[in-house]
Amino acid sequence: MRVHIGGDHAAYDLHQDLLTFLAEEGHEVTDHGPFTLDPQDDYPVFVLRAARAVAADPGSLGIVLGGSGNGEQMAANKVEGIRAALCYDVEIARLAREHNDAQIISLGGRMQPVEQAREMVRTFLATEFTGETRHERRIAMVSAYEADGTLPDLP
Repeated sequence: MRVHIGGDHAAYDLHQDLLTFLAEEGHEVTDHGPFTLDPQDDYPVFVLRAARAVAADPGSLGIVLGGSGNGEQMAANKVEGIRAALCYDVEIARLAREHNDAQIISLGGRMQPVEQAREMVRTFLATEFTGETRHERRIAMVSAYEADGTLPDLP
């Protein structure tokens, strides 16, 4: 799997761990930074680059990281066509792929132990979108709104 990763100083240690972990798991990883620990860096610098790379690389997935993962998820979701999911356990990581066809997992480097983060990433990368009609319909509604502001019809 081709994986794009980007984060900030608050998740720098987890980011570095995941680079090694992903390589050991056999993934082709592109690191969008940060490349050094700088407590004053800003997550959008690295996260937006990772998200744009996922959008431009069909079939790839991404990982964005910060202290909580909240801002990183919000930034990644500003990239057209990207669905980034803030995940806090393995089940949410699985559902983000199965039901929402999320292309990016957002993690908080301060929110869980490294082993749990690895398991969430492993699950996210290994899980396929179900393609069920109901999930496709919902994603299409969100995509239409993103494209031109079209609200879904009321029932």
